[in-house]
Amino acid sequence: MTRRATLAIVLAVAVLAVGAFVVIPRVLPPGPRPAFQLPVACGETWILGTYPGHDDYDIDFFPAKGSAWGRPILASFGGTVIEAGVNGTLGERTPQNPKGRRGSGAGYWVKIDHGGRWDTQYLHMLEPPLVEVGDEVVTGQQLGRVGSTGKSGAPHLHYEQRAARRKVEAHFDGEAAGITTDDREYSVRRKSRNCAGPAASE
Repeated sequence: MTRRATLAIVLAVAVLAVGAFVVIPRVLPPGPRPAFQLPVACGETWILGTYPGHDDYDIDFFPAKGSAWGRPILASFGGTVIEAGVNGTLGERTPQNPKGRRGSGAGYWVKIDHGGRWDTQYLHMLEPPLVEVGDEVVTGQQLGRVGSTGKSGAPHLHYEQRAARRKVEAHFDGEAAGITTDDREYSVRRKSRNCAGPAASE
């Protein structure tokens, strides 16, 4: 075998190895579903809703009582922060100017990797997140506050659970959320049992 042929074989093996390193994790199934909790304060009841065009499995959270502005947004399970900051543009909606110009995208947001190819996303925060990329968080840790930044018509928390990069029906405290398709406007009520972590003692 010539030196050139040997080099070609070595390069081909290297390319295949790199390809396998990149592709195989993307096709592996997700691990067991983490024990997610509602991303809101312990004991509070919230309305979880959706509407046509919202996208399947996306959930908008509104408190059953009182104003949404500034309510704590909590990690629904522990993990590593992989996104935190601004997605799109912020717009001008604040508690003092609730009808201000809308922004685009998620506004202030956080994304958490929970391991096993599971992640969660928290959108439209009022102000910069309280966590940074690389931070390790625990269930119940405060990530930010409810706002209306980005493409948002009113203060709320837009929340998603994803498995292997695909949105799935969210589960909280071991039960399905009940928000699946976006073929109509509907909502459910759920009480938070997210009573662990730093937020529970504050």
